[in-house]
Amino acid sequence: MYRSFLSWRYLTSRRTNLIGIGGIFVAVTALILILSIMTGFLNEARASIRGSLSDLLIQPIQLQRDNRDGRIVPDAPERILEVIRADSRVEGAAAHLSWGGILTQEGSQSDRAEAFMASSQMSDLPLVNIVGIDVIDEMATTDFRESLTREPTLDKSGFPRGKRVENPDSPFDLPPEFRGRTAKKPPVVLIGEQLFYRLGLRRGESVQVTTIVPSAMVDGSSAPPPNMSFVVGGTFRSGENDMDLDRVYVKRDSLQDLIGDAREFSEILVRLEDYDRDGQAVRDDLRHSLALMALVRGYTSEVKTWEEFRASLLGAIHNERTLMAIMLSLVLVVAGFCIFAILSMMVTEKRRDIGILTAIGATPRGILTTFLMVAFWDALIGTALGATAGIWAAYKIDPIERWISDALGVQVFNREVYLFDHIPAHVDPFAVTLIVTGTFLCTLLFAALPAWSAARTDPIEALRYE
Repeated sequence: MYRSFLSWRYLTSRRTNLIGIGGIFVAVTALILILSIMTGFLNEARASIRGSLSDLLIQPIQLQRDNRDGRIVPDAPERILEVIRADSRVEGAAAHLSWGGILTQEGSQSDRAEAFMASSQMSDLPLVNIVGIDVIDEMATTDFRESLTREPTLDKSGFPRGKRVENPDSPFDLPPEFRGRTAKKPPVVLIGEQLFYRLGLRRGESVQVTTIVPSAMVDGSSAPPPNMSFVVGGTFRSGENDMDLDRVYVKRDSLQDLIGDAREFSEILVRLEDYDRDGQAVRDDLRHSLALMALVRGYTSEVKTWEEFRASLLGAIHNERTLMAIMLSLVLVVAGFCIFAILSMMVTEKRRDIGILTAIGATPRGILTTFLMVAFWDALIGTALGATAGIWAAYKIDPIERWISDALGVQVFNREVYLFDHIPAHVDPFAVTLIVTGTFLCTLLFAALPAWSAARTDPIEALRYE
C-alpha cells in the first residue's frame, strides 16, 4: 500500500516529472498520428489503384506478328474475354485500348494550347493517356461509375474543378452544352478532373486529340500524324491525382478510328468475386489456360495481380511507413532518457527517505517497486493523453490541416503534388496497442537502473545523508 502512495506523492511533488510525461505524450501522439497517416496513404493507394485496375490485369504481348513459335496473339479481345468469363470466380472483365496522345483546345482557347506547346518544360505539355473502353463492361469491372459521380474538389476560390457528365449511366452522350449542328455526331471524351482544371476546359467544347502511329512511319510516309476532334462530355475523379491529370476516356471504337491500327485492345481487366481468397489461384489458372490456347505467349508478366502491377509504389509507401516508425521511436528513447535522469535525481534527493523506509521494515524489493511505480505513473498519464490526442488528430487531420493552412496562410499539404486530394488516415488498433505496450516497456526499462540503485542503498549511509 505504501508503495502506491509514496510513488504518487513523489510524482506530484516534483514538477520536473512533467517533462517526462510531456516527452511520452509527444512521442505517443507523433507515433500514432504519423503511422495512421502512412497507413492511410497505403490503404488509399491500394483502394484507388485496385479501383482503376480491378483485381487482375492481362497484357498480352502483341508485338512481332511474324512469331517464330507460331503463336499468334489475337487482335480482338473476344476469345480472351470468353475464357475469362467462363471461370465462376470471375465477376466481370473489360477490354482496354490504351494509347498516348496530345490534347489541345480548339477555337478561342487555342492560344492556351499554343502556350503549352511552346513551353520549354516538357512536363507542361498536355500529354495524355487515352483509354478506350466499353462502358457496360467497364462499370462491371472497375470503379468507373463511382469516378463519374464523386463530388468535385474545389479550387482556392471555392469553385468546383470539374463538371461531371449529365448521365453517369450513359457517359458518352453529347452534353447539353454542345451546340454543334453537324449531321454526324462527334465522339465524346471524358477528362480527368485535374487535367480539366489545368487546361481551363468547359463541358461541351471541342478539343483536338493528336497521336502518332509507329507502324505508319515504317514506310517513310510523310503523312501528318492522325488527329480527331472530340467533344468534352464531362469529368471524372478517381481520387488519384496522377491519373486525373493525364488520363482521358473515349469509346474503344473511337480510339480505333483515331489510331487506325489493327489491334482492338491492349489490356484486359478482371474483377473477382473474392480477390483475397481466389486472387493467386485465378491468376495461375488464367496464365496456364490462356497460354495453352495461344491467347498469350505464356510469360508470367502477361497476367498479373494489381498488387504485382503496382508493387514498386506500394512497396515504397510501406518502406516509408517503416522508416518513419523507426525515426519517431527515437523520440520515445529521448523521453526514456528524461525519465532516467529525473528518477536518478529523485533517488539522490530521497536517500534519507529510503533509509527511513528500510529502517522501519521496507524491503529492497519494496523500494525498487516504489520508484518503478513513479515511472509507471509517468507512462500511464503520458500514454493515455498521447493515445487520445493521436487518435483524435488522426481522425481530424484533414480539417486540422486546412485550419492551420488558413490560419498561417501557408499550404501545409499541397493536394496537387501528392497522390491524393485529401490527407488519408487509418487508425490501426493493433499498431496503437503495440505503441502503448512499447511505451510502457521502454519507460520501465529506463527507470530500472535508478530504481535498482535505490534498492541497493545502504540504510546506515542513507540515514547519514544530508
